[in-house]
Amino acid sequence: MNERKQLELLFHANYRRLYLLASMMLHDEAESKDIVHDVFARLMECGRSLQDSTAEAYLTASVRNRCLNRIRSMKIQKRVERGYILDHQMDDCTDPAALEAKLNAMESGLARLRPPQCREVLKLHYHDRLTFRQVAMRLNVSETMVYNYLRSALRQLREQLKNL
Repeated sequence: MNERKQLELLFHANYRRLYLLASMMLHDEAESKDIVHDVFARLMECGRSLQDSTAEAYLTASVRNRCLNRIRSMKIQKRVERGYILDHQMDDCTDPAALEAKLNAMESGLARLRPPQCREVLKLHYHDRLTFRQVAMRLNVSETMVYNYLRSALRQLREQLKNL
């Protein structure tokens, strides 16, 4: 039996169980479906065949690990969204001259961010609207490092702007 046919049979035999596992972990129907499909798509891409005796355990572990990675990614993103948003600092500024001073101070503060990766992460995440995972892949660092750089950049900016 060829690998494609084997994967097709495994998909039909295990999809419901794997989807339920992902759904229980993520509480998100679309995300759960995506994860199960991604596991099978990755197997198809790499052309890997599974032993009948270990296929079920391998698929279960793959879906579980992908779910755990997604949960970790969501937690990091929520921490940043919850704790480090600069928008509220601009809301109380109605005077055009004061607004201009704040914008100039922000530009100056962005140029002084250290290390330079902080500035790059801030730009990629907020300006280019990339996810933590996309930023991590582009800079060849972990998602945790992206979070750390972002946290550091926002802390530095907040410190520089607190007297305005």
